[in-house]
Amino acid sequence: MSSQDSPAPADLRDAAPQYVLPLVVRIEKADPPARTDALETAARAVLVMLSDARAQGEGEWAQAVRDWQDARIRKVVRRARGAEWRKASGLPGITVTCRPDAPNAAEVRVFPPVPLDGWPKELAKLQVSGTELDDPQEPGAPDPSGPVLWMSPGLDMSAGKAMAQAGHGAQLAWWDLSEEDRDAWREAGFPLSVRTAPAARWRELTTSGLPVVRDAGFTEIAPGSCTVVADHPALRRLTRPL
Repeated sequence: MSSQDSPAPADLRDAAPQYVLPLVVRIEKADPPARTDALETAARAVLVMLSDARAQGEGEWAQAVRDWQDARIRKVVRRARGAEWRKASGLPGITVTCRPDAPNAAEVRVFPPVPLDGWPKELAKLQVSGTELDDPQEPGAPDPSGPVLWMSPGLDMSAGKAMAQAGHGAQLAWWDLSEEDRDAWREAGFPLSVRTAPAARWRELTTSGLPVVRDAGFTEIAPGSCTVVADHPALRRLTRPL
């Protein structure tokens, strides 16, 4: 983890100006995406933002990203359809699509961080609620040789909340990777899976030494709840075998 993206101590993060990373998921009434596709696409969107040249060094988004990472790492997912989606797509940001050739492919647009109370009007009016999504079919087993974001089996989260948590997990993995492993992940297109962990394995995962997301408790779930374990092969090598 490089010094420029290492989080500051908790008390300093709380005292810093608070920023949020906006993500907008496209949910058309007739063709909503599958829940797991939306979670995986949100996680990739966060990684695409963090690795974008505009978010690094002297890039146009770099200062906003630094300010955001110096405070609490907040992410908020809103939904859009039709004209709302077209207006949101006109703002500076990056659209990430899950399997573009698939029907009902999940689309998520990620935007540079904004002050907590300074959302662009095109995004501020979008709804946070209404991101209830389902999987038409049970997702298959994840690729054991690839990155997996394991979601808690004991927490009931809306799709929007779970998308933000998956994004947190991807970000923690990114922070803990070496530059070489980051480059390899980016060049491969950020492959990853999001799956609910087996209940019998959850404690083992949360005590394995892999990155664990502990929610701040702003919405839906209790503060300190473990929501995601980021299981990346490169990080797995640094912990005890799972």
